[in-house]
Amino acid sequence: MESRSSERSGSSRYDIVIVGAGPVGLMLSTCLARWGYKIKHIDNRSEPTSTGRADGIQPRSLDLLRNMGLKSNIMAYKPARVFEVAFWDPPKTGKGIVRTGTWASCPGFIDARYPFTTLLHQGLIERVFISDLEKNGVHIQRPWTIKDFKSDNTVGSEYPVEVKLEHVDGTQRETVRAKYLFSGEGAKSFVRDQLGINITHKDPISHVWGVMDGVVKTDFPDIKMKCTIHSEHGSIMVIPREDNMVRLYIQIASSTDPDWNPRKTATEEEVQASAKRILHPYNIEWERVEWYSVYPIGQGIAAKYTLDHRVFLGGDACHTHSPKAGQGMNTAFLDALNLAWKIHAVEAGLADRALLTTYEDERKDVAETLLSFDNKYAKLFSQQPAAATEVQAASEQTTPQAEDNEFIKTFKESCEFTSGYGVAYKPNALNWSPAHPANSSLINPDGIRLRTGRLMINADVTRVVDANVVHLEQEVPLNGSFRIYVFAGRPSVTSRALEDFAFHLSNKKSFYSSYLRPDIESVSHHEKHNPHSLFFTICTVFAARRGRIEIVRDVPNLLARYRDHIYADDRLDRRVPDATAAAHAKMGLDQEKGGVVVVRPDGYIGIVTSLVEGSGTVDALNEYFGAFCTKKLGERRAQL
Repeated sequence: MESRSSERSGSSRYDIVIVGAGPVGLMLSTCLARWGYKIKHIDNRSEPTSTGRADGIQPRSLDLLRNMGLKSNIMAYKPARVFEVAFWDPPKTGKGIVRTGTWASCPGFIDARYPFTTLLHQGLIERVFISDLEKNGVHIQRPWTIKDFKSDNTVGSEYPVEVKLEHVDGTQRETVRAKYLFSGEGAKSFVRDQLGINITHKDPISHVWGVMDGVVKTDFPDIKMKCTIHSEHGSIMVIPREDNMVRLYIQIASSTDPDWNPRKTATEEEVQASAKRILHPYNIEWERVEWYSVYPIGQGIAAKYTLDHRVFLGGDACHTHSPKAGQGMNTAFLDALNLAWKIHAVEAGLADRALLTTYEDERKDVAETLLSFDNKYAKLFSQQPAAATEVQAASEQTTPQAEDNEFIKTFKESCEFTSGYGVAYKPNALNWSPAHPANSSLINPDGIRLRTGRLMINADVTRVVDANVVHLEQEVPLNGSFRIYVFAGRPSVTSRALEDFAFHLSNKKSFYSSYLRPDIESVSHHEKHNPHSLFFTICTVFAARRGRIEIVRDVPNLLARYRDHIYADDRLDRRVPDATAAAHAKMGLDQEKGGVVVVRPDGYIGIVTSLVEGSGTVDALNEYFGAFCTKKLGERRAQL
């Protein structure tokens, strides 16, 4: 019988096909759309998420959204903001529950701009990304699904991936070719299954959870805070939400139960009754239920994130875990960001294709760490606390012995990791280590506090051109460029070193001049970030008061072209109260002599070098970039 489906016509070649319009797919699509790539983006739902799903944006993710110019759009929805977590447990005597302590959501030992968790319905977050995509000419094709694909690097085609798509009702079909295919389909990924990639479950313990979003009437005093509640009747996690809503996570079943059934379910009314028992002696009633779901949770990770570096997986297609740590959407964002800038670096001609191998290496390692933390979180949440004093010690930090308590250590470690600031990428071509091909003695100077593979430390500085106090780490937007931070120390000490640095950057074989813009002669005078190269932005930071810096006098011409990125390190910082140049001091750089910090496009430290007279600093950076760039960098030396 003839099918009634029809083949869509139109352009059939794309840089990438993205399947799934959840957080990971939208972040990847948004980045690549902004950088000019042609995208086919499909989703099998007829509209964005309407209720439920992920809701927590951690501090590091909020930094990222600000760097993308999207934070204000998110905050316009007036999300809930969680600054503290409250712990409720059975009292030492009697029945019911009592508050046994609180702990900062993002404690003071973490140097965060936004020390809170932002809680907002995923659908509203999706809409912010979708609006940005539409401004850049990308529209999600709904409701469409992927039916088949084939990737063949041997055919020599610029578009080696063939993808067959279909409207969910079967009425239309489309076959396209692409350079890349990305699965952001979630845990039930068709692409992953077709590739034959297995999910390995990291922990034999699984749980069935009920999650309920709604508006409640209650006398429970901490309903506006994130809470973990243990009682003799079970456990609940409370998450405040926007528009007076609250989310409750309630464990329905565990594989440790005698009658364990992974398909066990419960009705809305049963879960509400359970919540009432757990919260006793407090009362709770539901004015309305926005969303309710029951689902099993297992900690799993994909064996591979790609087989050929043309077809990739990300987000829940790669890793599944409990919702308690609030990491699903945040990990998805960083999966997408990691892949996006690497695809850009390869396709735009900066980096060798081998750079794409670092996506799986870096992000799978983070997922492994996440699952380990999630396992600890699950055990902490599920166990009956033997003594309330443990939580009180975590809240109050009263004794040295308290620091050694396993509960407290685990909770603090979790805070750093779940905030996003604890993510650390291991050494590779991008993240310098002693094993890296770059082996100059100027690399990794003594006293440095920055760690390669970690985020750059936050710092306040004064922008010279307009006297605005700014956040240095936010000054270069997410634009696919490496950020070269020249901490220039005292001008009277480093003037020659700075001149030499600029001179050797101008060498046509330097990492910088090897990748100049083809349209450099016609670039607008007002271009702030990429006047010379689309791959590098240079920021110069002097250890001097703004009034003592004259750009014409103190800054070499090449660096002065980045006049909007010249700063005075003259702001006080409570973390280094005795420093005369706080940003230099926080980085661990000599406040007289400075140094150079290379930050990857995603905000992570690549390499740190001393700033010296002569060619040494640029030579060291040529060695670093030469490990993954497409061109031979630096002066050629005679071979004996």
